[in-house]
Amino acid sequence: MKRNVNEYDFVRSFDEMNRGDNFSRAGRFALFEYLTDLEDDCGIEFELDVIALCCDFSEYTLEEYNNAYDTQYTEDNYEEEISNNTILINYYDENKFIIQNW
Repeated sequence: MKRNVNEYDFVRSFDEMNRGDNFSRAGRFALFEYLTDLEDDCGIEFELDVIALCCDFSEYTLEEYNNAYDTQYTEDNYEEEISNNTILINYYDENKFIIQNW
């Protein structure tokens, strides 16, 4: 049995699973948009698994990313460089982005 969720259900589900700190609210909306676009492109429905999403994706500022991955990317080159290695979900709130962990 599957249940369809809208973006507000999706965002709220992280709080309900005590995972609200894994992504900002804006980040959760961006992740929802990415996943629903991917569903449309692939023709496959995904099951909402908050824990798996928290394991598979991380939200960073550029400084946090550089520290975590020991890189020296700048605002000018990070999008291309990160996209060469993994999925980059870029959104424009608080200068953060989400990547699929690799």
